[in-house]
Amino acid sequence: METEQSVAPHRRVPERADADVPQSAAERVGALLGDLTERPVALCGAAALRIGYGLLYFVFLLREFPHRNEIWGPGSPWTPELARQLFDQTGWASILTLSDSRVYFEICYAAALVTSALFLLGWRTRVMSVLFAVMVASFHARAIFMTDGGDNLILLMAVYLVLTACGRRWSLDARRYRTRACAGRTEKDATSPAPEHFQRQLGQSRRTLVAVLHNCGMFVIAAQVCFLYGSAGLYKVQGDTWGNGTALHYVLNLDLFRPWPELSLLADEHDVLIAVVCCLTVLLQVAFPFVLFGRLKYPVLALLFGMHLGIAVLMGLPLFSGAMIVADAVFLPDRFYRHLGQVSRRIGRRLTPTRWRVRAGAEPAFVPPQQASSTR
Repeated sequence: METEQSVAPHRRVPERADADVPQSAAERVGALLGDLTERPVALCGAAALRIGYGLLYFVFLLREFPHRNEIWGPGSPWTPELARQLFDQTGWASILTLSDSRVYFEICYAAALVTSALFLLGWRTRVMSVLFAVMVASFHARAIFMTDGGDNLILLMAVYLVLTACGRRWSLDARRYRTRACAGRTEKDATSPAPEHFQRQLGQSRRTLVAVLHNCGMFVIAAQVCFLYGSAGLYKVQGDTWGNGTALHYVLNLDLFRPWPELSLLADEHDVLIAVVCCLTVLLQVAFPFVLFGRLKYPVLALLFGMHLGIAVLMGLPLFSGAMIVADAVFLPDRFYRHLGQVSRRIGRRLTPTRWRVRAGAEPAFVPPQQASSTR
């Protein structure tokens, strides 16, 4: 008996270690799929996409507010009747063409502004994400010949965000959930009976469905961005102008993409710099899908941020550049956003006046520590 008891523990240790660490590729894939069905990933990245595209489209609608009737309204050269004829051929649809009334159009425009603002703030995000996608698709289809690449990307991302749980972080929904949980946790634990088996299974099924849809949506968003960069880089490789470094020279001399002619002429004077930027652009776009699984992605994302910022300033495409910058945010992990929040809080405390910090630091003294610990 003593021998059996002494040998048995030594036999159980390797078996327990083997059970914790998958040995085969199939077991590793199964463990990964299990994690993807149990919890949503990249919640901060999804929230960043929601805030970015909501803010971007809200600012876009405000900027075009004086010209709204000429672009999307009944006074547009592309009349609602012409738009409906095109919809019969392409299969598109728009709520703006349901009526030719100017009052109806103004109501739709105001509703679009409110929808963008509520989607940005994360109020009833599930409903607002659907309304935001419908609104973006309607405005895009109504003036499809007056759009650029930014409108196309925002439309795709708005549809993809419907599948995600983009309201779990940095939203009014998350704040309301935390407030209700803190207020009713003690009363619920003391008075409510244990949930039934059916209710537990229903809640577990709902959480699994939300996690699967969210992870699939984030995967599609990441794949879309990779496909966009990869195809753009391969398309540039086929031509000679990007290879010999003269592509940006021709772009900077096009009147259509010269919002600041003096600045374009100043940039065009540096031939070597333009050639380096051309080659670096092609290299970044082609290599982008292959550097996402290492630390090299951080300098690549920083260079892409500078590239899109230059496109916005030199070529006058702020909507396209903003849409691409927001799309790149999906590849930043949650720990990056948490670290960024910590840094911003430190900077805020340093910039806060001393009298405000003392006053803010004196507030917790009124709450007894025993009461705070008992409510947790």
